[in-house]
Amino acid sequence: MRGMDKLQDVIELLKKYNQEHIIEFMNTLDEKEKENLENQILQIDFHQLLELYDNTKKKVEIKENKIEEIKYIDKQKMGNSKKEQLENLANDIIATGKYAVVTMAGGQGTRLEHTGPKGTFKLDVYGKGKYLFEILTDNLKEANKKYSVTIPWYIMTSEENHENTLDFLEKHNYFGYDKNYVMLFKQGELPLLTLDGKLMIGKNKLIKLASDGNGGTFASLRLSGALADMKERGIKWVFIGGVDNVLLKMVDPILLGFAIEKNVKIASKSIVKANPHEKVGVFCNMNGHPKVIEYSELPEKMAEEVDKDGELKYGESHIMCNLFTIDAIEEISKQPLIYHSAKKKIPYIDINGKEVIPNEPNAYKFEAFIFDAFTFFDDIAILRGKREEDFAPVKNKEGVDSPKTAKELYEKYWG
Repeated sequence: MRGMDKLQDVIELLKKYNQEHIIEFMNTLDEKEKENLENQILQIDFHQLLELYDNTKKKVEIKENKIEEIKYIDKQKMGNSKKEQLENLANDIIATGKYAVVTMAGGQGTRLEHTGPKGTFKLDVYGKGKYLFEILTDNLKEANKKYSVTIPWYIMTSEENHENTLDFLEKHNYFGYDKNYVMLFKQGELPLLTLDGKLMIGKNKLIKLASDGNGGTFASLRLSGALADMKERGIKWVFIGGVDNVLLKMVDPILLGFAIEKNVKIASKSIVKANPHEKVGVFCNMNGHPKVIEYSELPEKMAEEVDKDGELKYGESHIMCNLFTIDAIEEISKQPLIYHSAKKKIPYIDINGKEVIPNEPNAYKFEAFIFDAFTFFDDIAILRGKREEDFAPVKNKEGVDSPKTAKELYEKYWG
């Protein structure tokens, strides 16, 4: 596209979607900066952005009569012969190199007051400490030893932390993992919008973007070529988990065996809610499809409901411990997921190039959640695990889900 034509297209787009302040800002830029901004604007799906902004005005409604409790099996109550049977089913997949894992590691350690990617945070275990990436590597190396394979490991970074993550892993020699089996790929991004629907400018004189949530994993796998790489390797099942759960079992043969036995395309491990009002998303069936309802969207009456055994009807927490067939990932990657909006405090550059640091939330960030993909399927295999064995996240600097609680759980579990 010739320069003037391109500029004209950009100006028309910005006018059509009431973003004239960007035209004004462009007039303050030199040629190179202007070209970079024009190219970026032409990549933005303005129609989608407008829809996302309009959705922030709508209230989420959960119609209670369409929700039912979900079926699960409890790993603790399973007999040894059943466990062995499921392990044998999983064996055929893992030991023949048809299993891969994905780690979602796009975040920074901001809430932990850690500078750098979250995976580079060092947890103070056994006196000398271990990085979160190192803990995950240990977990995978153990599985490799058990099954005499090397499991392909795909790590999703973000635009913000990709280089730092790569440098860190290179510097630590991938903690002894064969780097021919490690592939980094970047998460997708979406523009941020002010509370009145305007695009924001960042310090780099471009539109401010933010990662599009863990639900963007599927499309990012496809667009980055990671999905094609999996297919080339003959992968059939893919585990997707976060970087910050130090008890995460990325290779759980019981979970995989259960999914195979149940003949489903998706599976997940849950743990029981600590209490009816714990702030976690819970599994249910909605309109005949598996779904996770955010704690903020679950009516109080339902949160407290118990079954005939006195257990919470909606007590299975989603702990980001998910398994998909490769076909399921491909299917999901081509469909748009629902986006959720969150109000955030976002620094930006004003029309005169001055940085503004807000005291109050001033912008909408749009994110898709991985569990919204569950609704594309008729059934899911849910294995109930145990908090002390499966869930020790490192999210907050202090208190619940902090390095202190994760250290205690980790050391207790590994002895």
